[in-house]
Amino acid sequence: MASRRMAHDVAIVAMGCTPFRDHWQASADDLLVDAVRECVGSLPAVSLDDVDAFWVGTQGSGMSGQTLARPLRLVGKPVTRVENYCATGSEAFRNAAFAVASGAYDMVMATGVEKLKDSSYSGLSAVFPPADGTDVDWTAPAGFSLLAPAYQRAYGVDDQGMRAALTRVAVKNHANGALNGRAQFRKAVTAEAVERSPRIAGQLGVLDCSGVSDGAAAAILVRAEDAYRYTDRPVFLKGMGFVAGSGAGLATDGYDFTTFPEVVAAAGQAYEQAGVTDPATQISLAEVHDCFTPTEVVLMEDLGFSARGRAWQDILDGRYDLDGALPVNTDGGLKSFGHPIGATGLRMMFECFTQLRGDAGDRQVPDARLALAQNLGGQPGSCVAFVAVLGSQR
Repeated sequence: MASRRMAHDVAIVAMGCTPFRDHWQASADDLLVDAVRECVGSLPAVSLDDVDAFWVGTQGSGMSGQTLARPLRLVGKPVTRVENYCATGSEAFRNAAFAVASGAYDMVMATGVEKLKDSSYSGLSAVFPPADGTDVDWTAPAGFSLLAPAYQRAYGVDDQGMRAALTRVAVKNHANGALNGRAQFRKAVTAEAVERSPRIAGQLGVLDCSGVSDGAAAAILVRAEDAYRYTDRPVFLKGMGFVAGSGAGLATDGYDFTTFPEVVAAAGQAYEQAGVTDPATQISLAEVHDCFTPTEVVLMEDLGFSARGRAWQDILDGRYDLDGALPVNTDGGLKSFGHPIGATGLRMMFECFTQLRGDAGDRQVPDARLALAQNLGGQPGSCVAFVAVLGSQR
């Protein structure tokens, strides 16, 4: 199946993103208002009245388009609420992009929000529909912990080498997050701290796992030909792909836990649309879904940044460090931001937007031209995956 390039190119002309925090004194409404205010406020000639349609992504902080319409006091506007596991924020962006590309609207807004810290639940909350009782009960740390030993068996990586690579992912991402005032955790961590953190599941300790936080983000999209009417530094959507897995990986004997096939397929769609033939050299930076440290290891290969069986060594060699050949999670990733489900995908977009405009300060990647955002939800063997390529030039 091919995912064709859209009839009209799309550009992001403004974004906003709250700090991701334990926002005990702020509601989901408050967070949406703050993100939208920053987004719209960056375009002096634009108001909410100029936005033709809105999308809001949330997994559990709202039930309809009124999740956004109510706090923004929108009147007479179409507002659509979407949900797609942990790729919910990306789903809001994807639908907004299709809407403006189709010509149905001239200006649209994608938003995402999640309020997890008031849930009285430790971890990601989810309400599943009634089933027949045969579903396997699992936790996210347990499911993703299976990636590390599977990778070791497949590629002959010993315990010391694998542990060093996982630790390097955590240390790298927290170092980047320490440079970012919007991150939940703004402190670098040592390798010793990572490896001595309390065990959660398999090889994973606390510091191999992303945190739980509240946050919101927003983006304004227009057709590319109109972008320079609003800003002299638009960011262009070069390609995007989305795949919902069939779940066969958990129902058959063929899945080996060393890859996310859905990510491979979504990346292939995005690369084809963007004209990317060698992502390892053409992509300037990437934001990926580092929900757990082994996830980032596997993603480096699924996205074509490392050869199969080489990501662990490339990580140790510093290839994905902030000053490396292909910086990954320059804002700190989920490890530093936590994971407010509806907001994470747009937070990734926000970092790409910031980097491509040259506004990332101490985290700035020199001469950034193409950025990748990759977001997934579900579990190994049964997930949904989104990949987008953004560029500073049309």
